[in-house]
Amino acid sequence: MIRTKRRYLALQIEGEGIPSEREIMDSIWNAVTKLFGEVGASLTGLAMIRFDVERRIVVIRTSLVSLRSVRASLATITSIAGSDASVHVLAVSGTLKALYARVE
Repeated sequence: MIRTKRRYLALQIEGEGIPSEREIMDSIWNAVTKLFGEVGASLTGLAMIRFDVERRIVVIRTSLVSLRSVRASLATITSIAGSDASVHVLAVSGTLKALYARVE
């Protein structure tokens, strides 16, 4: 069995109000599905690892193969839960330890 290589992304959420974890992931999934369809979205292996409400930083996991697709999809997000928002990639890393060292 081949091990799937993963990458972790730290995202900064900017916008009005504080969205919930579910609303953020729904927006990311919708953006990926819009650009790459159901099959493309299923290959990403997206998962939320952490959400820091005070700093509005989200950590998500994706597969290395679909990293470029996910980053392109994040750039298309203009609203989360009906309010204007944008998503910026702060850092990308292969391990959570290295990612947290860069962000914090």
